[in-house]
Amino acid sequence: MPESDGLEARLRAMEEALEQVGTSFVERETWRELAGFAFRTLCDAAAVELVGRGARNERVAAVGATDLLDGPATEISPAVRALDEGHPVHAYTGRGAEGPVHLVSVPLIGRGELYGRLLAARARGGFRDHETATLHFAARLACMHIGHARRQATTERIALDLQRALVAEPGRPHPNLEVASRYLPLGARALVGGDWFETVRLHFGRTLLVVGDVMGHGLEAAVDMNAYRSLLRDVASTDLAPHRVLRQLDALSAADDSRRPATCLLVRVDPARGIAVYASAGHLPPAVFSGDGPGELLNVPVGPPLGTGVGGYEAVALPITAEQTIVLYTDGLVERRGEDIDTSLARLAALRMTAGAGVSDVVDAVCGGLDAQHAEDDVAVLAARLRPRTSHGATD
Repeated sequence: MPESDGLEARLRAMEEALEQVGTSFVERETWRELAGFAFRTLCDAAAVELVGRGARNERVAAVGATDLLDGPATEISPAVRALDEGHPVHAYTGRGAEGPVHLVSVPLIGRGELYGRLLAARARGGFRDHETATLHFAARLACMHIGHARRQATTERIALDLQRALVAEPGRPHPNLEVASRYLPLGARALVGGDWFETVRLHFGRTLLVVGDVMGHGLEAAVDMNAYRSLLRDVASTDLAPHRVLRQLDALSAADDSRRPATCLLVRVDPARGIAVYASAGHLPPAVFSGDGPGELLNVPVGPPLGTGVGGYEAVALPITAEQTIVLYTDGLVERRGEDIDTSLARLAALRMTAGAGVSDVVDAVCGGLDAQHAEDDVAVLAARLRPRTSHGATD
C-alpha cells in the first residue's frame, strides 16, 4: 500500500476512534468500545485484559473470533515496535485451525499507570505499521478517557464525603427542642451540590436552625458550603437577631470574590416564649405541620442570596406550639423540571401527617410524599419541634 494511502486510512480510522471510544464515564463500557472499534476496523478478534491480582489478567471485553486470541503464540522478530517512549507494541504469530494467526498486544497506560493490554488478532496477513499505529492511538484514547473518569470519580467522592461529613452531624440543639434531619444526594454519578443544614445553641435555651444551598455543584460548591457553615457558626455565636446574622454573612461572603452565592433560611426558636423568628436570604419558605392536618407555608420576607453584598434582610416573629413541626428544606425536595414552583410548594403543603407522628416520622413523610429519592437535585431537610417541658429543662 502506498504511504499516502496508509496515512489516509489511518486518519479515517482515528476519526472513527474519536467518535466511538470513550462515549461515557463507565470504565467497562469504554473498554468494550475500544475492543469493538479494533474488531470493526482492523482485526478478526479483539480483547481488553486488565492487570489483575496475582499473575493473571482479567479479560473485561472481547469480541469476534476470540479463539484466535487464545491459541499458542511465538514472538517473532522484530518483537517490539516502540511507537513512542514507554509504549512498546508487541507483535506475535500463532497457530490457528486454518493457518497462521497474527496478533498485536498494545499496552494500556494512563498517567504512568499500567491498566492492562489490548489484544488484536487476525488470520489474514500481518498488521501494517499504520494499522498498528491506529490500534495504539485508540488504546491511548481509551486510557485518556479512563484517566478522566477516575479523576472525576475521585473528585465526586471527595466532595460527597465532605458534604456527608458536614451535614451528618449538625450542632447539638438545646434539649428543649427535638430535631431530625435528612440528606439525600443526587444519583451516585452526579456532581454533589452545596446543600447543608445546621443547629446552633444560643443563650437562654434558644436554638438557631439553619438550612442553606450554595449555587452550583461539585467540589467547589462543597468547599464554599463549608465556608458558609463556619462563618454562620462564628456570626451566630454573637447572638445577633437572624436578619442581622444574614447581613453579616452577606457582607463577609461578598468580600471574597471567589465565593459562590448561596440561599439561606434561619429560624431562631425560643421555647420559653413560644416564639420562632424567621429570616430568609433567597430561600424557599418553611413549612409547618400541626397534628394530622395538612401543612402551612409561612410567609417569610425574602432578601437576596448571600454573597451578593446587597443586604436588605428582614425578620418575622411567629408563635410556635408543641404541636407544630417546623420543616426547612432545600429546593431539590420540591422543584421539578417543567413545573411551576407554586405548584411544587402546594404539593408539600398538602401533605398530611399521621396523628402522633414524631419529628423523624415527619421527615420520613415529607421525603416519601415528595419522592425525594428520585429528586432532580440534592435534598436536605431539617425538622424541629418543641419538646414537652419537664421540671428540669436546660436553659443555657
